[in-house]
Amino acid sequence: MTLLATDDRNAAEIAFWNGLGGQCWLNRQQAQDALLAPVAEVLLDRAAARVGEIVLDIGCGCGATSIALARRVAPGGRVLGIDVSAPMLERARQLAPQGLAVDFALADATVYPFEPGRADLLFSRFGVMFFADPVESFANMRRGLRSGARVVFACWREPCENPWLLLPLQEAYRHVPRLPDVGSEDPGPFSFAAEHRVHGILEPAGFRAIELEPIDLSLDLANGRGLDAAVDAALGIGPASRALDGQPTALRAAAGESIRAALAKCQVGDTVPLPGALWIVTATNP
Repeated sequence: MTLLATDDRNAAEIAFWNGLGGQCWLNRQQAQDALLAPVAEVLLDRAAARVGEIVLDIGCGCGATSIALARRVAPGGRVLGIDVSAPMLERARQLAPQGLAVDFALADATVYPFEPGRADLLFSRFGVMFFADPVESFANMRRGLRSGARVVFACWREPCENPWLLLPLQEAYRHVPRLPDVGSEDPGPFSFAAEHRVHGILEPAGFRAIELEPIDLSLDLANGRGLDAAVDAALGIGPASRALDGQPTALRAAAGESIRAALAKCQVGDTVPLPGALWIVTATNP
């Protein structure tokens, strides 16, 4: 697969999702889809994809939501999953059932030539917070939507409202240097955390009837498989994993023990539930 035209300002994110980030997701694809299943359930409910609709799934990753959407729009509908990560899209193609009306494009949605005015729904599960120029990116995506089309996507709220990500990172910081500071509007998982910023992106891009619904969920880091699985999850993906990447073995081991001790306080049987806070953002293309 060859990545189509890209916006050079997205180069760092593209490199990450074709390197460390993409590999971490591949290594934990089944576990991550299970962990985020409560998010997907709410998001798919709000999207209300209908039989025969055309859907764009932005930042589709390994394809779980694209496949779920394709089942909802069949027969007669079709889903196009778009992502910059070649390894993740390869997994998506492997997972998609034969004959299901879903396609995948290795592409940067900032500049991808969407078929004008065709899609009924623009959808994303945590795939739209990484653009260098999100207004331009959403304006380009809007070109692919018909008048009256819906937008439904999930993005994280503030880090302090997401202990499932923040707690392991705080424990890792007891042993390793902090990650470089990231501005609140720089590309990253929390770049859409502020409600006013989401409005400040979608409105200039041409969308209307913008609403943000706060959703609070309990996310089980263990996926019902006990404390060891929760620690593996914290070390395998997310900001704690990023902070520990490349650190000496002894420091990684010490950080792992601190994370284990912190997560053990949250353990309930074979689960390790931690709060997760997100926005479900909806809008329409006039």
